[in-house]
Amino acid sequence: MSVVSRQPGIVLTDHLFQVPLDHQAPQGEQIEVYAREVVAAGKERADLPWLLFLQGGPGGKAGRPLGRDAWLDRALDDYRVLLLDQRGTGRSTPATRQTLLLRGGAQEQAEYLAFFRADSIVRDAELIRRQLIGEQGQWTLLGQSFGGFCTLTYLSLAPEGLREAMVTGGLAGLRSSAADVYRAAYPRVARKNKSHYARYPQDVEAVRRIVEHLAVTAAPLPDGGLLTVEAFQSLGLMLGAGSGSDTLHYLLEEAWVRGSAGLELSDSFLAGAQAKLSHADGPLYAVLHESIYGQRSVDPGATDWAAERVRSEFPEFDAVQALEAGTPVHFTGEMIYPWMFETDPALRPLRGAAELLAQRTDWPDLYAPAVLAANQVPVVAAVYHDDMYVDTADSLATADSVRGLRTWVTNEWEHDGLRVSGNHVLDRLIRMSRGEL
Repeated sequence: MSVVSRQPGIVLTDHLFQVPLDHQAPQGEQIEVYAREVVAAGKERADLPWLLFLQGGPGGKAGRPLGRDAWLDRALDDYRVLLLDQRGTGRSTPATRQTLLLRGGAQEQAEYLAFFRADSIVRDAELIRRQLIGEQGQWTLLGQSFGGFCTLTYLSLAPEGLREAMVTGGLAGLRSSAADVYRAAYPRVARKNKSHYARYPQDVEAVRRIVEHLAVTAAPLPDGGLLTVEAFQSLGLMLGAGSGSDTLHYLLEEAWVRGSAGLELSDSFLAGAQAKLSHADGPLYAVLHESIYGQRSVDPGATDWAAERVRSEFPEFDAVQALEAGTPVHFTGEMIYPWMFETDPALRPLRGAAELLAQRTDWPDLYAPAVLAANQVPVVAAVYHDDMYVDTADSLATADSVRGLRTWVTNEWEHDGLRVSGNHVLDRLIRMSRGEL
């Protein structure tokens, strides 16, 4: 029986669904997928249209609502919302270092994890849709970031289930390989570095000082992880969020403390760095990251740690070289590197599986360009002009490839615009979908 609970302004209902691990073998192994239904208080029995929210990631669980907060406030005016913990995340059957070891060795783990991409997530959603609202029922889709990638897969595989679709910061390149993605990403990250140092010029020396220290001795983190030069650089993931540059600056401000042996990296700084670097709450983000770009018709080869391979084409991200040249040290961005499976305790046991996934070839396609070109579902999308995580050129090319898709291109928000703008981003997309804008 579903559990119902209340918070100020909202009523929450838990749902747990049994789905096949492999939707091509529906009688085979089953896993659980959890979803939380949210409706405005007083509208519990109203005949409201459903809105399915697909979270960013990969490997990200749906947000945990605290009343009518952020974009949910606007959505609840018109919809009954379903927050999906995508397979492997949150309250769905988990896929972590603790659970994956039960599958067996690296080969068994990798074979299992191959079923955790967007195509499986969409098929889960379709099974859930039929159970909740019936075979002929349709719902609205809201996809944020990787959720937008899943939206394109949904439009490719099962458009009949969709009444309309809205995407925020998540129009993937339909024909972009993993290497293409990172080749476009590094220059965007370099621009974010330039903007950060223009805002906080004092951070140029602060970062160089930390890198000089870590180049001699990597710093142990409270969870048993290791802060190396490369791990420190990966804090640049923050630069893609609206307040990320400020958050990074404040972290750097507290880097040093005078201890018994002289100046050392402070516990406060190390704890803050660990909070940003650890994948304990979402290991699939790292394990599956490059596989979300794998498509046999685009590149039948392996993704093969594309971010690491392509990085060598951009020497400005070489921290040691920057120290020698006296230039600012560049942070990296949304890149996953093989060394992370050595420095992060949450990822170490998954190193073998991650390597096998990185070397896997012949990934099934996630998008159907011919189906998208003939699309009949109303689709609107917010494209953030200089999104650090998703290439704007790719997004606009995809928009041109999906029949009827309308875009709102803005530089008012960064990649997290849906979350931090209150009602603004979602309200505009809803009005666009209704033809009001």
